[in-house]
Amino acid sequence: MRQLQSRNCQRWSMTTTHLVQRISGLSRRTNMHFPGFCKFRPRILIDVSKIDLRTTVLGFNISMPIMIAPTAMQKMAHPEGEYATARAAAAADTIMTLSSWATSSVEEVASTGPGIRFFQLYVYKDRSVVTQLVRRAERAGFKAIVLTVDTPRLGRREADIKNRFVLPPHLTLKNFEDLDLGKMDKTNDSGLASYVAGQTDQSLSWKDVKWLQTITKLPILVKGVITGEDAQLAVQYGAAGIIVSNHGARQLDYVPATIMALEEVVKAAQGRIPVFLDGGVRRGTDVFKALALGASGVFIGRPVVFSLAADGEAGVRKVLQMLHDEFELTMALSGCRSLKEITRDHIVTEWDRPRIAPRL
Repeated sequence: MRQLQSRNCQRWSMTTTHLVQRISGLSRRTNMHFPGFCKFRPRILIDVSKIDLRTTVLGFNISMPIMIAPTAMQKMAHPEGEYATARAAAAADTIMTLSSWATSSVEEVASTGPGIRFFQLYVYKDRSVVTQLVRRAERAGFKAIVLTVDTPRLGRREADIKNRFVLPPHLTLKNFEDLDLGKMDKTNDSGLASYVAGQTDQSLSWKDVKWLQTITKLPILVKGVITGEDAQLAVQYGAAGIIVSNHGARQLDYVPATIMALEEVVKAAQGRIPVFLDGGVRRGTDVFKALALGASGVFIGRPVVFSLAADGEAGVRKVLQMLHDEFELTMALSGCRSLKEITRDHIVTEWDRPRIAPRL
Protein backbone atom coordinates (compact mmCIF):
# COMPACT_ATOMS: atom_id res chain seq x y z
CA MET A 1 0.00 0.00 0.00
CA ARG A 2 2.93 2.32 0.63
CA GLN A 3 4.14 1.64 -2.92
CA LEU A 4 0.69 2.38 -4.29
CA GLN A 5 0.60 5.65 -2.35
CA SER A 6 3.04 7.39 -4.67
CA ARG A 7 0.83 6.79 -7.72
CA ASN A 8 -1.81 9.22 -6.58
CA CYS A 9 -0.41 11.32 -3.78
CA GLN A 10 -3.13 13.97 -3.71
CA ARG A 11 -6.11 11.61 -3.51
CA TRP A 12 -4.25 9.36 -1.03
CA SER A 13 -3.44 12.35 1.18
CA MET A 14 -6.99 13.70 1.19
CA THR A 15 -8.61 10.35 1.93
CA THR A 16 -6.20 8.93 4.47
CA THR A 17 -5.73 12.19 6.36
CA HIS A 18 -9.50 12.43 6.84
CA LEU A 19 -9.79 8.81 7.95
CA VAL A 20 -6.78 8.94 10.27
CA GLN A 21 -8.17 12.06 11.92
CA ARG A 22 -11.43 10.22 12.51
CA ILE A 23 -9.72 7.43 14.47
CA SER A 24 -7.41 9.50 16.65
CA GLY A 25 -7.06 9.28 20.43
CA LEU A 26 -8.84 6.68 22.53
CA SER A 27 -10.81 5.22 19.65
CA ARG A 28 -7.70 4.48 17.63
CA ARG A 29 -6.06 2.65 20.52
CA THR A 30 -9.24 0.64 21.11
CA ASN A 31 -9.02 -1.30 17.85
CA MET A 32 -5.26 -1.84 17.66
CA HIS A 33 -3.88 -5.34 18.02
CA PHE A 34 -1.29 -5.10 20.77
CA PRO A 35 1.80 -7.21 20.02
CA GLY A 36 1.60 -9.11 23.31
CA PHE A 37 -2.10 -9.92 23.09
CA CYS A 38 -1.83 -13.15 21.14
CA LYS A 39 1.01 -15.54 20.40
CA PHE A 40 1.02 -18.46 18.00
CA ARG A 41 1.63 -22.09 18.98
CA PRO A 42 2.60 -23.60 15.62
CA ARG A 43 2.64 -27.34 15.05
CA ILE A 44 5.48 -28.87 13.06
CA LEU A 45 6.25 -31.83 10.80
CA ILE A 46 2.87 -31.65 9.10
CA ASP A 47 2.58 -31.96 5.32
CA VAL A 48 1.49 -28.46 4.24
CA SER A 49 2.21 -28.85 0.54
CA LYS A 50 -1.48 -28.22 -0.12
CA ILE A 51 -3.42 -25.49 1.72
CA ASP A 52 -7.17 -25.00 1.25
CA LEU A 53 -8.54 -21.56 2.18
CA ARG A 54 -12.02 -22.02 0.72
CA THR A 55 -15.04 -21.71 3.00
CA THR A 56 -18.82 -21.39 2.95
CA VAL A 57 -20.67 -18.35 4.29
CA LEU A 58 -24.47 -18.61 4.55
CA GLY A 59 -24.29 -21.36 1.94
CA PHE A 60 -22.11 -19.40 -0.50
CA ASN A 61 -18.75 -20.91 -1.38
CA ILE A 62 -15.93 -18.35 -1.45
CA SER A 63 -12.17 -18.43 -1.97
CA MET A 64 -11.15 -17.38 1.54
CA PRO A 65 -12.65 -16.30 4.87
CA ILE A 66 -11.80 -12.66 4.11
CA MET A 67 -14.70 -10.48 2.97
CA ILE A 68 -15.29 -6.78 2.39
CA ALA A 69 -17.06 -4.79 5.11
CA PRO A 70 -19.52 -1.99 4.38
CA THR A 71 -17.74 1.33 4.07
CA ALA A 72 -19.67 4.43 3.08
CA MET A 73 -19.05 7.05 0.41
CA GLN A 74 -16.30 5.26 -1.50
CA LYS A 75 -16.30 7.75 -4.37
CA MET A 76 -14.62 10.14 -1.96
CA ALA A 77 -11.65 7.78 -2.19
CA HIS A 78 -11.75 7.09 -5.94
CA PRO A 79 -14.01 8.18 -8.83
CA GLU A 80 -15.13 4.58 -9.44
CA GLY A 81 -15.82 3.99 -5.75
CA GLU A 82 -18.07 1.01 -5.07
CA TYR A 83 -17.91 -0.09 -8.73
CA ALA A 84 -14.19 -0.78 -8.36
CA THR A 85 -14.61 -2.54 -5.02
CA ALA A 86 -17.40 -4.76 -6.38
CA ARG A 87 -15.31 -5.82 -9.37
CA ALA A 88 -12.26 -6.52 -7.19
CA ALA A 89 -14.31 -8.63 -4.76
CA ALA A 90 -15.80 -10.64 -7.62
CA ALA A 91 -12.36 -11.20 -9.12
CA ALA A 92 -11.13 -12.46 -5.74
CA ASP A 93 -14.20 -14.73 -5.45
CA THR A 94 -15.25 -13.26 -2.15
CA ILE A 95 -18.17 -11.29 -0.69
CA MET A 96 -18.62 -7.52 -0.86
CA THR A 97 -20.98 -5.73 1.53
CA LEU A 98 -22.47 -2.53 0.15
CA SER A 99 -23.17 0.29 2.59
CA SER A 100 -26.58 1.95 2.78
CA TRP A 101 -24.65 5.20 2.52
CA ALA A 102 -22.81 4.25 -0.64
CA THR A 103 -22.16 6.72 -3.43
CA SER A 104 -23.34 4.02 -5.87
CA SER A 105 -26.78 2.45 -5.73
CA VAL A 106 -27.59 -1.23 -5.34
CA GLU A 107 -28.64 -1.33 -8.98
CA GLU A 108 -25.42 0.31 -10.15
CA VAL A 109 -23.26 -2.11 -8.18
CA ALA A 110 -25.27 -5.06 -9.52
CA SER A 111 -24.61 -3.81 -13.05
CA THR A 112 -20.85 -4.37 -12.62
CA GLY A 113 -21.36 -8.09 -13.20
CA PRO A 114 -21.77 -11.29 -11.18
CA GLY A 115 -20.65 -11.53 -7.59
CA ILE A 116 -21.86 -12.42 -4.10
CA ARG A 117 -22.99 -9.23 -2.39
CA PHE A 118 -24.57 -8.41 0.94
CA PHE A 119 -26.41 -5.17 1.70
CA GLN A 120 -25.78 -3.23 4.92
CA LEU A 121 -28.85 -1.54 6.33
CA TYR A 122 -29.50 1.42 8.59
CA VAL A 123 -33.11 1.59 9.75
CA TYR A 124 -34.72 4.94 8.96
CA LYS A 125 -37.60 6.51 10.88
CA ASP A 126 -39.75 6.15 7.78
CA ARG A 127 -40.14 2.39 7.53
CA SER A 128 -41.46 2.61 3.98
CA VAL A 129 -37.98 3.82 3.01
CA VAL A 130 -36.48 0.71 4.63
CA THR A 131 -38.95 -1.59 2.89
CA GLN A 132 -38.24 -0.03 -0.51
CA LEU A 133 -34.50 -0.30 0.01
CA VAL A 134 -34.57 -3.95 1.11
CA ARG A 135 -36.74 -4.93 -1.84
CA ARG A 136 -34.48 -3.09 -4.26
CA ALA A 137 -31.51 -5.00 -2.84
CA GLU A 138 -33.40 -8.28 -3.31
CA ARG A 139 -34.24 -7.45 -6.92
CA ALA A 140 -30.61 -6.47 -7.56
CA GLY A 141 -29.48 -9.93 -6.48
CA PHE A 142 -28.03 -9.18 -3.04
CA LYS A 143 -27.86 -12.28 -0.89
CA ALA A 144 -28.13 -11.07 2.71
CA ILE A 145 -28.99 -8.06 4.86
CA VAL A 146 -26.36 -6.80 7.30
CA LEU A 147 -28.27 -4.86 9.94
CA THR A 148 -26.07 -2.32 11.77
CA VAL A 149 -27.30 -2.11 15.36
CA ASP A 150 -24.68 -0.05 17.21
CA THR A 151 -25.62 3.38 15.85
CA PRO A 152 -28.85 4.60 17.47
CA ARG A 153 -26.94 7.87 17.58
CA LEU A 154 -23.69 8.74 15.87
CA GLY A 155 -20.61 8.79 18.09
CA ARG A 156 -18.79 12.08 18.65
CA ARG A 157 -16.45 12.26 15.66
CA GLU A 158 -14.47 15.34 16.48
CA ALA A 159 -12.68 15.61 13.14
CA ASP A 160 -16.05 15.65 11.35
CA ILE A 161 -17.23 18.40 13.67
CA LYS A 162 -14.05 20.42 13.18
CA ASN A 163 -14.18 20.01 9.40
CA ARG A 164 -17.97 20.50 9.21
CA PHE A 165 -18.06 17.34 7.15
CA VAL A 166 -20.53 16.97 4.30
CA LEU A 167 -20.37 15.03 1.06
CA PRO A 168 -18.73 16.91 -1.82
CA PRO A 169 -21.39 18.61 -3.96
CA HIS A 170 -20.95 16.20 -6.89
CA LEU A 171 -21.74 13.15 -4.72
CA THR A 172 -24.92 11.88 -3.08
CA LEU A 173 -26.02 8.88 -1.03
CA LYS A 174 -27.20 7.14 -4.18
CA ASN A 175 -29.58 4.66 -2.58
CA PHE A 176 -31.67 7.55 -1.25
CA GLU A 177 -31.34 9.97 -4.15
CA ASP A 178 -34.82 9.30 -5.60
CA LEU A 179 -36.32 9.66 -2.12
CA ASP A 180 -34.86 13.16 -1.64
CA LEU A 181 -32.75 11.79 1.21
CA GLY A 182 -29.43 11.60 -0.59
CA LYS A 183 -27.99 14.99 0.32
CA MET A 184 -26.46 16.26 3.56
CA ASP A 185 -27.00 19.85 4.56
CA LYS A 186 -24.13 22.00 5.75
CA THR A 187 -24.25 22.70 9.48
CA ASN A 188 -22.11 24.34 12.14
CA ASP A 189 -20.72 20.93 13.12
CA SER A 190 -20.95 17.59 11.30
CA GLY A 191 -23.36 17.33 8.41
CA LEU A 192 -23.29 13.55 8.77
CA ALA A 193 -24.23 13.71 12.45
CA SER A 194 -27.15 16.00 11.66
CA TYR A 195 -28.26 13.70 8.84
CA VAL A 196 -28.16 10.64 11.09
CA ALA A 197 -30.04 12.40 13.89
CA GLY A 198 -32.73 13.48 11.47
CA GLN A 199 -33.22 10.24 9.55
CA THR A 200 -32.25 7.09 11.46
CA ASP A 201 -34.53 5.47 14.03
CA GLN A 202 -33.23 5.81 17.59
CA SER A 203 -36.00 3.50 18.83
CA LEU A 204 -34.51 0.51 16.99
CA SER A 205 -34.80 -2.63 19.14
CA TRP A 206 -34.70 -6.42 18.91
CA LYS A 207 -38.33 -6.54 17.78
CA ASP A 208 -37.22 -4.80 14.60
CA VAL A 209 -35.11 -7.83 13.68
CA LYS A 210 -38.38 -9.77 13.67
CA TRP A 211 -40.03 -6.99 11.66
CA LEU A 212 -37.32 -7.21 9.01
CA GLN A 213 -38.00 -10.92 8.71
CA THR A 214 -41.57 -10.09 7.70
CA ILE A 215 -40.45 -7.98 4.73
CA THR A 216 -37.62 -10.13 3.39
CA LYS A 217 -36.63 -13.76 3.08
CA LEU A 218 -32.95 -12.82 2.93
CA PRO A 219 -30.82 -13.94 5.91
CA ILE A 220 -30.14 -11.15 8.40
CA LEU A 221 -26.71 -10.67 9.96
CA VAL A 222 -26.61 -8.49 13.08
CA LYS A 223 -23.55 -6.20 12.98
CA GLY A 224 -22.32 -4.43 16.11
CA VAL A 225 -22.46 -7.17 18.75
CA ILE A 226 -19.61 -7.17 21.32
CA THR A 227 -21.15 -8.94 24.34
CA GLY A 228 -22.25 -12.47 25.08
CA GLU A 229 -25.65 -11.26 26.31
CA ASP A 230 -26.43 -9.65 22.94
CA ALA A 231 -25.12 -12.70 21.09
CA GLN A 232 -27.69 -14.84 22.92
CA LEU A 233 -30.43 -12.36 21.99
CA ALA A 234 -29.34 -12.40 18.35
CA VAL A 235 -29.82 -16.17 18.32
CA GLN A 236 -33.15 -15.85 20.14
CA TYR A 237 -34.50 -13.31 17.64
CA GLY A 238 -33.58 -15.36 14.59
CA ALA A 239 -30.44 -13.70 13.24
CA ALA A 240 -28.65 -15.78 10.62
CA GLY A 241 -25.27 -14.64 11.91
CA ILE A 242 -23.40 -12.17 14.09
CA ILE A 243 -20.73 -9.68 13.11
CA VAL A 244 -18.57 -8.62 16.05
CA SER A 245 -17.89 -4.94 15.41
CA ASN A 246 -17.30 -1.71 17.31
CA HIS A 247 -17.94 0.39 14.20
CA GLY A 248 -14.28 0.91 13.46
CA ALA A 249 -13.80 2.18 17.04
CA ARG A 250 -15.65 5.39 16.14
CA GLN A 251 -18.75 5.07 18.32
CA LEU A 252 -17.94 4.60 22.00
CA ASP A 253 -14.55 5.00 23.65
CA TYR A 254 -13.33 2.28 26.02
CA VAL A 255 -15.18 -0.56 24.30
CA PRO A 256 -12.90 -3.56 23.68
CA ALA A 257 -11.13 -4.16 20.42
CA THR A 258 -13.15 -6.56 18.29
CA ILE A 259 -10.55 -9.33 18.65
CA MET A 260 -10.82 -8.98 22.45
CA ALA A 261 -14.62 -9.27 22.37
CA LEU A 262 -14.74 -12.11 19.86
CA GLU A 263 -14.33 -15.15 22.09
CA GLU A 264 -17.06 -14.08 24.52
CA VAL A 265 -19.51 -13.73 21.63
CA VAL A 266 -18.48 -17.06 20.08
CA LYS A 267 -18.99 -18.89 23.37
CA ALA A 268 -22.42 -17.32 23.84
CA ALA A 269 -23.52 -18.24 20.30
CA GLN A 270 -22.62 -21.90 21.04
CA GLY A 271 -22.27 -22.74 17.37
CA ARG A 272 -25.96 -22.09 16.66
CA ILE A 273 -25.15 -19.33 14.17
CA PRO A 274 -21.84 -18.23 12.64
CA VAL A 275 -19.87 -15.38 14.18
CA PHE A 276 -17.70 -13.07 12.07
CA LEU A 277 -15.20 -10.37 13.02
CA ASP A 278 -15.15 -6.88 11.52
CA GLY A 279 -12.44 -4.41 12.52
CA GLY A 280 -8.72 -4.30 13.12
CA VAL A 281 -7.66 -6.82 10.48
CA ARG A 282 -4.48 -5.61 8.82
CA ARG A 283 -2.51 -8.79 8.08
CA GLY A 284 -3.10 -12.45 7.33
CA THR A 285 -1.92 -13.24 10.84
CA ASP A 286 -4.91 -11.28 12.17
CA VAL A 287 -7.24 -13.50 10.12
CA PHE A 288 -5.65 -16.60 11.67
CA LYS A 289 -6.09 -15.18 15.20
CA ALA A 290 -9.78 -14.50 14.56
CA LEU A 291 -10.45 -18.00 13.24
CA ALA A 292 -8.50 -19.57 16.12
CA LEU A 293 -10.78 -17.66 18.52
CA GLY A 294 -13.87 -19.06 16.81
CA ALA A 295 -14.75 -16.66 14.00
CA SER A 296 -16.12 -18.12 10.78
CA GLY A 297 -14.51 -15.32 8.79
CA VAL A 298 -13.49 -11.66 8.85
CA PHE A 299 -14.57 -8.45 7.14
CA ILE A 300 -12.07 -5.74 6.21
CA GLY A 301 -12.85 -2.04 5.83
CA ARG A 302 -10.00 0.46 6.05
CA PRO A 303 -7.51 -1.65 4.03
CA VAL A 304 -10.04 -1.59 1.18
CA VAL A 305 -10.63 2.16 1.35
CA PHE A 306 -6.92 2.98 1.58
CA SER A 307 -6.04 0.71 -1.35
CA LEU A 308 -9.00 2.06 -3.34
CA ALA A 309 -7.71 5.60 -2.81
CA ALA A 310 -4.24 4.57 -3.86
CA ASP A 311 -4.97 2.63 -7.04
CA GLY A 312 -8.67 2.03 -7.58
CA GLU A 313 -9.76 -1.48 -8.49
CA ALA A 314 -6.16 -2.65 -8.91
CA GLY A 315 -5.39 -1.48 -5.38
CA VAL A 316 -8.32 -3.39 -3.87
CA ARG A 317 -7.36 -6.50 -5.83
CA LYS A 318 -3.82 -6.22 -4.54
CA VAL A 319 -4.78 -5.84 -0.88
CA LEU A 320 -7.11 -8.85 -1.10
CA GLN A 321 -4.34 -10.90 -2.67
CA MET A 322 -1.84 -9.76 -0.04
CA LEU A 323 -4.14 -10.82 2.80
CA HIS A 324 -4.89 -14.13 1.06
CA ASP A 325 -1.19 -14.91 0.66
CA GLU A 326 -0.26 -13.83 4.19
CA PHE A 327 -3.06 -15.94 5.66
CA GLU A 328 -2.08 -18.97 3.59
CA LEU A 329 1.53 -18.64 4.75
CA THR A 330 0.43 -18.31 8.39
CA MET A 331 -1.63 -21.49 8.04
CA ALA A 332 1.31 -23.37 6.54
CA LEU A 333 3.75 -22.23 9.22
CA SER A 334 1.21 -23.17 11.91
CA GLY A 335 0.69 -26.66 10.50
CA CYS A 336 -2.90 -26.09 9.27
CA ARG A 337 -3.96 -27.40 5.87
CA SER A 338 -7.60 -26.31 6.01
CA LEU A 339 -9.70 -23.88 8.00
CA LYS A 340 -11.18 -26.65 10.15
CA GLU A 341 -7.67 -27.47 11.38
CA ILE A 342 -7.25 -23.99 12.90
CA THR A 343 -8.08 -24.40 16.59
CA ARG A 344 -7.86 -22.54 19.86
CA ASP A 345 -4.77 -24.61 20.67
CA HIS A 346 -2.87 -22.77 17.92
CA ILE A 347 -2.79 -19.53 19.92
CA VAL A 348 -2.30 -18.35 23.47
CA THR A 349 -3.74 -15.04 24.66
CA GLU A 350 -2.76 -12.81 27.54
CA TRP A 351 -5.83 -13.93 29.53
CA ASP A 352 -5.09 -17.66 29.24
CA ARG A 353 -3.85 -19.52 32.26
CA PRO A 354 -0.27 -20.81 32.05
CA ARG A 355 -0.36 -23.76 29.70
CA ILE A 356 0.91 -27.13 30.91
CA ALA A 357 2.27 -29.39 28.22
CA PRO A 358 0.15 -32.55 27.79
CA ARG A 359 1.62 -35.86 28.79
CA LEU A 360 2.61 -38.06 25.87
